[in-house]
Amino acid sequence: MKSSKKFILISVLLTAILVAVSLFSFPGQIKSPIGQSNKPVDKVLQKEYVKILFVGDLMFDRGIRYYANKNGGNNFVFEKIYETLLDNDLVLANLEGPITNNESVSIITQPGETNNYFFTFDPSVAKTLFQNNIKLVNLGNNHILNFGRNGLESTKSYLDKVGVGYFGSPDYPKSISTRIRGTDVTYISYNEFVYLDQETNQKSTIEEIQKSKSFSDIVIIFCHWGVEYASEPTEAQKELAHKFIDAGADLIIGSHPHVIQPAETYKEKRIYYSLGNFVFDQYFSEETKKGLGVIVKIDNQSKNIDFEEISFYLQPNGQTTIKQ
Repeated sequence: MKSSKKFILISVLLTAILVAVSLFSFPGQIKSPIGQSNKPVDKVLQKEYVKILFVGDLMFDRGIRYYANKNGGNNFVFEKIYETLLDNDLVLANLEGPITNNESVSIITQPGETNNYFFTFDPSVAKTLFQNNIKLVNLGNNHILNFGRNGLESTKSYLDKVGVGYFGSPDYPKSISTRIRGTDVTYISYNEFVYLDQETNQKSTIEEIQKSKSFSDIVIIFCHWGVEYASEPTEAQKELAHKFIDAGADLIIGSHPHVIQPAETYKEKRIYYSLGNFVFDQYFSEETKKGLGVIVKIDNQSKNIDFEEISFYLQPNGQTTIKQ
């Protein structure tokens, strides 16, 4: 009888030990969801850096609206570059106009006519941005108020609904921060075309830079500035860019001229004065059909920045492609 009880006790103990062992993974393995097998951790897949792609001016009215409607929707525009956009943690563009449910007033106009320069984007554009990984946009430009304050509020509402962030709005917010794999990046808008005197505008941007340095690993200024179609930045732009870096900015990205302008390195910091067009129907010259994409790679540990550049080309059918 005693031996029988002893045998039962030993059996219970052995079963308990086996169950306990089964609850733990061996070193070098991860617990997987039901239906998937455990596998060793692939350290290569544990990204050591953050990739943020910056692109230029994005406009979804006029000719772009026409070609999108003709070819089944907005995603036609990104069809050739979809995988490139998704190969980044985040894509940031300048949204050159409001998103509203108003009818377009520019779609049937000719260059030079007043309404040719008043943009509104269909509400479906917000979802298209999100689907193509453009999850942060700059609203600090000279077209965001084309449909007034109501158009601005409508834009924010549609972006909020799909989860696309924004900054640079004429009211708020001037800046926004992201945290990706432990790296904190703050993006600050400088819009040359706001209804403020330039001294006040520049001073407020510098104050924003200095404030952001206290809680950011990297501070990036997105500038909407300069002269349209000019191949070089002005001396005033260069002076201001240097002031921003002196104040603590780590990188400056520019838009508005609709053509690519030269980049500069100042105090080991990069300045891209203009990335040119990204999505736009300006097919009247080779310069306006070219765009530059800048991939900013931030090391998670050192916070050092490396750069890769992509050459975009705007096809006259509304699509943006990569120029080989």
